[in-house]
Amino acid sequence: MSYAAVEPDDRRAKRNVAVLFFAQATLGAQLPIHIILGGLAGAELADNRALATLPISLTVLVSMCTALPASYLMGRFGRRAGFLIGALCGSLGGALSAWALLADSFELLLAGAAFTGIYQSVQGFYRFAAADTASEAFKPKAISWVLAGGLVAALVGPEIVRATGDVFSRAPYAGAYAAVVIINIVGALSFAFLDIPAPARGPAGALAGRPIMEILRQPRAIVAVLCAMISYAMMALVMTSTPLAMLGHGFSSDHAADVVRWHVLAMFGPSFFTGSLVARFGHLRIIGVGLALLGACGIVALAGVAIENFYLALIALGVGWNFGFIGATSLLATTHTAIEQAKIQGLNDFLVLGLVTVASFGSGALLNLYGWSTVQLAMAPALLVACVAVVWLALTKRPDRHDHAR
Repeated sequence: MSYAAVEPDDRRAKRNVAVLFFAQATLGAQLPIHIILGGLAGAELADNRALATLPISLTVLVSMCTALPASYLMGRFGRRAGFLIGALCGSLGGALSAWALLADSFELLLAGAAFTGIYQSVQGFYRFAAADTASEAFKPKAISWVLAGGLVAALVGPEIVRATGDVFSRAPYAGAYAAVVIINIVGALSFAFLDIPAPARGPAGALAGRPIMEILRQPRAIVAVLCAMISYAMMALVMTSTPLAMLGHGFSSDHAADVVRWHVLAMFGPSFFTGSLVARFGHLRIIGVGLALLGACGIVALAGVAIENFYLALIALGVGWNFGFIGATSLLATTHTAIEQAKIQGLNDFLVLGLVTVASFGSGALLNLYGWSTVQLAMAPALLVACVAVVWLALTKRPDRHDHAR
């Protein structure tokens, strides 16, 4: 009887998940393109080579700053409108970046990076949208399956760079940025099939529901936001400096690229079953395993700098991020109602991206000043805080249906 009651909703949710998986796989491919080319294009155009990576940094910074406005926009006009605006900004980012290379303008490249940051901020809400029409039992799987689209994007993006980067002979990389425009057009078409109603609003048009601080006072909300922040930021901390660390220890750029490739596979590959694990074992256990794997990454990396250590550490890092981040995201989905989602989801992503920005900037500085081992040791305090939070919630919370196997 209960199965029949939720089946219609889950049919709708599964259609939405299919749309969002496609969007994540297609539109998401532009992010690896920008990551691969941002520094290279910056080095081509910047007068000061120290500014070469500024386009990538600007993308992350703008993404953080626009998370809250993007969430409130979707709370007012719905997911489809927000996602279409994100795709439009992605197209503008690709077009401006291609134009920058053709016109030899670093300023235009920075403008393109800023619009890409807006797209990146909006893309972060695909995972939340997957849960909007899902039953409680299906929410972890829906979130997980949408994030699995990132695996396709991570594999397709570099191939697009390889196939289109030299289309314009007088402007290397411009062809790949032009391809980003096409990617956004194709991906945006899928949103015509998205079936997610806009959240209800109060009589004066304001977002209804509890105040944001009341939502955040829930222990589950605190732990979900904290663990999402730490899982993502610690992954960024280590991943950002890995290629430089490998080159510094005598490995080639091809070795570094292969290690990063396996890391990306480890990040997104488990998404096909992480949601089922959350549904089976509960949010806190999966978050705990994720945090343990992030810690294992540091232990393996501290044990040596052989090629095997880099492979094993980065694979553990990827799976740890997957379990920690998906577990925390699905836990957050149990703390608010539909009319409250814009408030808490926007704040969550603002805080997550803020700490990721700090970790990304700090990673290179730690590596240059103190070495690879210090990068690993820097994870310890944050992981300890997250582990204490998970144990505290497990020991003090009242049992509820969200954290037990069904």
